[in-house]
Amino acid sequence: MTANNTAGCRFADYFVVSGLDIETGLEPDELSGENYEQSPLRRTFKSKVLAHYPENVEWNPFDQDAVGMLCMPKGLSFKTQSDNREPQFHSFIITREDGSRTYGFALTFYEEVASKQICSAMQTLYHMHNAEQYDILHTSSTICINSSESISDNCSDLPTGMSKLQRFNSYDISKDTLYVSKCICLIAPMPFMQACKKVLEQLHQAVTSLQPPPLPLESYVYNILYEVPLPPAGRSLKFLGVYGPIICQRPSTNELPLFDFPINEMFELLGLENVLQLFTCALLEIQILLYSQHYQRLMTVAESITAILFPCQWQHVYVPILPASLLHFLDAPVPYLMGLHSNGEDDRSKLELPQEANLCFVDIDNHFIELPEDLPQFPNKLEFIQEISEILMAFGIPPEGNLHCSESASKLKNLKGSDKKNGNVAGSALSTYELLKENETMARLQALVKRTGVSLEKLEVREEAGSNKDLKVHCNEEELKIHQLNIQIREIFANRFTQMFADYEVFVIQPNQDKESWFSNREQMQNFDKASFLSDQPEPYLPFLSRFLETQMFASFIDNKIMCHDDDDKDQILRVFDTRVDKIRTLNARTPTLRTSMYQKCTTIDAAEKAIELRLAKIDHTAVHPHLLDMKIGQGKYESGFFPKLQSDVLSSSPASNKWVKRSAPAQWRRKDRQKQHTEHLHLDNDQREKYIQEARNLGTGMRQPKLSNLSPSVIAHTNWKFVEGLLKECRNKTKRMLVEKMGREAVELGHGEVTITGVEENTLIASLCDLLERIWSHGLQVKQGKSALWSHLLHYQESKEKKEAVLGGTSGSGIIQDQERRKFDGPAMPPLKISLTQDMRHIQNIGEIKTDVGKARAWVRLSMEKKLLSRHLKQLLSDHELTKKLYKRYAFLRCDDEKEQFLYHLLSFNAVDYFCFTNVFTTIMIPYHVLVIPSKKLGGSMFTANPWICISGELGETGILQIPKSILEMTFECQNLGKLTTVLIGHDNSGLYAKWLVDCVVVRNEITGHAYKFPCGRWLGKGVDDGSLERILVGELVTATQETDERHCRTPPMQQSPSMIRRFVNITPTSRPKLNTGQIQESVGEAINGIVKHFHKPEKERGSLTLLLCGENGLVSALEQVFHHGFKSPRLFKSVFIWDFLEKAYVYFESLEHTELTQEENWQTRAKNFCKFVAAINSAPRNIGKDGKFQLLVCLGARDHLLHHWIALLADCPIIAQMYEDLALIKDHTLVNSLIRVLQTLQEFNITLETSLVKGIDI
Repeated sequence: MTANNTAGCRFADYFVVSGLDIETGLEPDELSGENYEQSPLRRTFKSKVLAHYPENVEWNPFDQDAVGMLCMPKGLSFKTQSDNREPQFHSFIITREDGSRTYGFALTFYEEVASKQICSAMQTLYHMHNAEQYDILHTSSTICINSSESISDNCSDLPTGMSKLQRFNSYDISKDTLYVSKCICLIAPMPFMQACKKVLEQLHQAVTSLQPPPLPLESYVYNILYEVPLPPAGRSLKFLGVYGPIICQRPSTNELPLFDFPINEMFELLGLENVLQLFTCALLEIQILLYSQHYQRLMTVAESITAILFPCQWQHVYVPILPASLLHFLDAPVPYLMGLHSNGEDDRSKLELPQEANLCFVDIDNHFIELPEDLPQFPNKLEFIQEISEILMAFGIPPEGNLHCSESASKLKNLKGSDKKNGNVAGSALSTYELLKENETMARLQALVKRTGVSLEKLEVREEAGSNKDLKVHCNEEELKIHQLNIQIREIFANRFTQMFADYEVFVIQPNQDKESWFSNREQMQNFDKASFLSDQPEPYLPFLSRFLETQMFASFIDNKIMCHDDDDKDQILRVFDTRVDKIRTLNARTPTLRTSMYQKCTTIDAAEKAIELRLAKIDHTAVHPHLLDMKIGQGKYESGFFPKLQSDVLSSSPASNKWVKRSAPAQWRRKDRQKQHTEHLHLDNDQREKYIQEARNLGTGMRQPKLSNLSPSVIAHTNWKFVEGLLKECRNKTKRMLVEKMGREAVELGHGEVTITGVEENTLIASLCDLLERIWSHGLQVKQGKSALWSHLLHYQESKEKKEAVLGGTSGSGIIQDQERRKFDGPAMPPLKISLTQDMRHIQNIGEIKTDVGKARAWVRLSMEKKLLSRHLKQLLSDHELTKKLYKRYAFLRCDDEKEQFLYHLLSFNAVDYFCFTNVFTTIMIPYHVLVIPSKKLGGSMFTANPWICISGELGETGILQIPKSILEMTFECQNLGKLTTVLIGHDNSGLYAKWLVDCVVVRNEITGHAYKFPCGRWLGKGVDDGSLERILVGELVTATQETDERHCRTPPMQQSPSMIRRFVNITPTSRPKLNTGQIQESVGEAINGIVKHFHKPEKERGSLTLLLCGENGLVSALEQVFHHGFKSPRLFKSVFIWDFLEKAYVYFESLEHTELTQEENWQTRAKNFCKFVAAINSAPRNIGKDGKFQLLVCLGARDHLLHHWIALLADCPIIAQMYEDLALIKDHTLVNSLIRVLQTLQEFNITLETSLVKGIDI
């Protein structure tokens, strides 16, 4: 749509008349869904576009279907003289498939039906209707009601019970006058709602008043179509209606974009709290359905909500008034903002909505809003509410809304006038507050305010920017108030974004190739450094921000930023936003509060308000006045009360020379303005940009906007096909995005990766995956049951499975894949968990904390992801074709086989990474664990007489001591979720004759998630054997499952190896361990330290287990063991020597020095004292942990207290070394020891906390 024609600057493109076509007569409107039980006056009939002028304009082709549907969305309605026939105004919007918009403004009024045929047709319908009702009444039993009401003669044979039925909606051709609705409508390029409303009202008044208007109606229509220009940006315009001047003004390019709907109505209808929740839903692109019996309310709320999203724009399906014939669009599995008309009789419970798992339902007339689960809170919500409340109260609007909006409109009028009673001017804060005090809503307001924690004493009711009192504005008080309130509220919302994203530019990832190639690879490109941005944000903001950064509107906003590098390129919205951000940044440079979460109030209100008042005080342009047209004699006459058929010949073409163009302004602003208007409105500068925006819009969704056109089955099928393609594309993008987050880009390209991400970001991505699954499952549903379509499908499946099992007598395990397909562990023998979809459902059903269906579906998805079974489970669910057919229509996504296969394949890619999205979220639930202790095969523990025990620790807690039955060494117990398992403490009570036990390993499995952990041991437990230990701390690793099925082999890299057997046999014999040279040992120390450093550089929520890094196979303890083992002198035969023996000798040596007179430097003495204190504490601890266990403990404590490097220095100088080490030992080489000390010093900056299981019984 390009504006290469001057006429592109016209105020209005079309004038439309719509109503009853006498020729086609009464056609029932089946699509509007009205039933025939209703009396004929309550039914809807098809309306037609009777005329539109001009025939067509090239820059905005006339869309007959859309205009017809939207100017009379419910079709024609009939009334009699006893009904209320007030004219109703509403506006609507037509969004083309490319996202550009046209606005419509419609005034619907009632005209007497002049046609006799129509009247008698209505009478006939009544006869038929009454006869049916008569039958119904007689069959059900005759009711007698004494009624004085007379009914039509024709119906006098009916029983009196009928009179009751007919009282309000009967029609008797001989007594009643029949009226039918008609609509006049303006189609305009920009939403000057107030001005268009006045134009239409004055035209209607001209037809209904007794005196004919000064000029024929054609003159006024001609004037608005061809002679009134759009006001240029930053200017105001005055033109004449039939009875008076009409003013409109348009913001300049550095103000917030044009918005002419009364925003106060949204706050009155919904209340501030609800508006903020709705605003949050819109920002997170949740499906929003508005519901009201007033079309204009639907439009006002939709336009107001999208206006306060600045600088973002709603990117998805946007139909503020959904015609009754398009109800199947509620099935759309994409984010949408739609308005649904209610007939005022049905309540919410009767409304059948295809999907509600992620729906925000707004019942406008009843002041009520239903929110999806887990909606995060908008940052700084309380301060934000307080700031907006101050503005609303200054305008007399109670923050909790006002159910009787009509009164508050009059209040708005009177509020700022003078208060005659006490002579006060109501403009001062005090009297406004007084006025609010008398208000019956004050009590409710105070309750709301208490609830939100805002104190009323501190509530400064904002005084009007009174500096402009002397300005005489050219519009009435009420309009000025609407303008002022609009701009104040919008400025506050815009200011929130500028504060929250003040430094967003720093995080924009500029492409390193030219625009063209960047664009072609757009889907693979990250355009914003989300992780860094989030790491800078205050903790409470994260749940909201991490979800907001994933939205299409944010991505498009950033894309726009990348596309428009230079200022001339920028579209208006971006330019305005960037100017504001720059201001804040320069301000913050002087007063650095940028990085705090301190709430900063809006400071731009007065300037913005002043700009509007100035435009209204000094009108920049006046349009040509309406004038007589060149009409034939006798044209232009009409009957009072009827809107005439206008003369199309005079209205069909524009004037030869556009007089107003010359008169009203220099050519230069016309040209500029035209470009501005189009870039401002469509954000297009040139072809490439148009193409770009187009494609960018289509990125996240396959379907941008429903076509309001003919509704043949093929069109509906095509739309649904578009939805299916869109869902598949979204699924592909989401899975890829989640894998990239989890493993890093390179890893995804190479097909493998390392586990990194958890916490907020992961939860956001999984929540959005759950939302996508809900949308897929609710597409094309036959009958909706429950709020979660996915869970309801699962329940159906479970039910049919259980029935089959009951029939078969439970032989085929529930949904179990048979033995050869079961998961086989690389680890020791523990019978594998059965893979069962229904069993996983039962686990979820047993969790008492989850109350709703949506919650259960989400928990089930999380559990399946963690078990790497999501794709497999869903495949199994969908393999029941009978069930799928029963539940879904033919066009549903789940019945498109190819797409369904691809979708399952995308989900299969999640098996490449380890998710703990169930374990980490449901932290308080009870979980059954299965423990198996495996003694060494070489020396079977059959003679073992002592009583073994175990204590299991995880990231969320520990079990306490559990006795293990020594005969089977296996048990299952239940306890609160331990999180990822980290260590196992195993030991025995040393009782009986043979209390020596060689343990190979311990395996512990979470019976819900199936995660099994292996804790290798390979050591003896017993006095006088190995290092004399009766208990050992074992460090675990997750055992990876291999799936021997037809699915691809997915091996997940283990989190970290745990101590292997070889290393743990430390009785030093030449064969027992590989000899490492000093270089290799240094390297392993470096790697161990490096692991710990990396651990602390990760965000707190993403860190793994520190215990693994200290005590795992390549951990710090193991590396230092190698240091001390290097060059250790071989002992005599049959005698093992441990590092602890050396440390104890060193301890004795340091102790003895304290009693001799040798004075060492003070530093040295403190170190020696410290060392002795720790060794003594470990030796006197009540635990039987053996010599290697003691060494491990000493290293851990030394790392915690940052003493390791001191101790190494101390020990390297100790004379005991000479006795116990060979000359080539690492510990004797000063250079190597110094470099070791330097490496260990890097641990000083970290705050190391040890797991309680490691330091039990030690009190230092």
